[in-house]
Amino acid sequence: MDALNDASILITGGTGSFGRKFCQTLLHDYRPKKLIVFSRDELKQHTMRHEGFDVEPMRYFIGDVRDRDRLRRAMSGVDYVIHTAALKHVSSCEYNPLEAVETNIGGARNVIEAALDAHVKKVIALSTDKAVNPVNLYGATKLVSEKVFSQGNAYSGMGNTRFSCVRYGNVVGSSGSVVPIFVRQRAQGAITITDERMTRFWISLEEAVRFVIRCLDTMRGGEVFVPKIPSMQVVDLADALAPGCTKTFTGIRPGEKLHETLLSADEARHAVEREDMFVIEPEEPSWDYHKWEGPPPAEGFLYASNTNTVWLTAEDLKAKIGA
Repeated sequence: MDALNDASILITGGTGSFGRKFCQTLLHDYRPKKLIVFSRDELKQHTMRHEGFDVEPMRYFIGDVRDRDRLRRAMSGVDYVIHTAALKHVSSCEYNPLEAVETNIGGARNVIEAALDAHVKKVIALSTDKAVNPVNLYGATKLVSEKVFSQGNAYSGMGNTRFSCVRYGNVVGSSGSVVPIFVRQRAQGAITITDERMTRFWISLEEAVRFVIRCLDTMRGGEVFVPKIPSMQVVDLADALAPGCTKTFTGIRPGEKLHETLLSADEARHAVEREDMFVIEPEEPSWDYHKWEGPPPAEGFLYASNTNTVWLTAEDLKAKIGA
């Protein structure tokens, strides 16, 4: 994406796993004019500076996506925004529901309004497979966030700001992933798994960042981009990371699914299938929108982790995490 050269880019929640990898990739492959990390955690920003990110064109803004005025100030002169800030842990959102709504939904609104006011060119928000047919509050807030970002294009008016989303599964090795948990438990010789039937979609940080950059380049405004990624049984994941360890099955936790879905059958009716992704198009866009070329998925198609046609092997997983 040559447009990232000499551009100002802001990433909310930029001290997280994705944000750090995104910054690393842009510093290595592009020449941005400014790369702004917007987050509320002073310590994580301090740590990030001392781990090689205290270079031009890095900038650090302390701020919360709940604070619209601070977002407006941070977005002044910004060309592109990557919105990753969210409350992401299912159990935390269940216990603190109003906080999840304030950050994940209210924060989405603030990002949209600040981007419109600052005349940002493009905004892309990160979503999750848990937003599809949600059974927990986290997934429900991310579903609303997706809808808000898609329809946010209707507020552009005569402006050029465009909004889209990227939706993918579990990120291997991220702070919220089960991978570091299994690695820690391995030392004790015993690991815990909620249910032996459980499956999940998996993507590496590198793949996630590259996919987001590609979607930022090609987005038209209002789409939800879904990459085609492999599945893996959580039991097989445990065997790959902690071979020989005793397994204890604890039962499915509140708000947890056996299998996740990245594209529902209802969404598939207004989606386009590409070689390595699905593009869920807005159903009735009120803004200037150019449809994607490509065939729709087959009638009744459901992209779920247990019916996926591509599966990770233990060797594939180890390659993704560098083990």
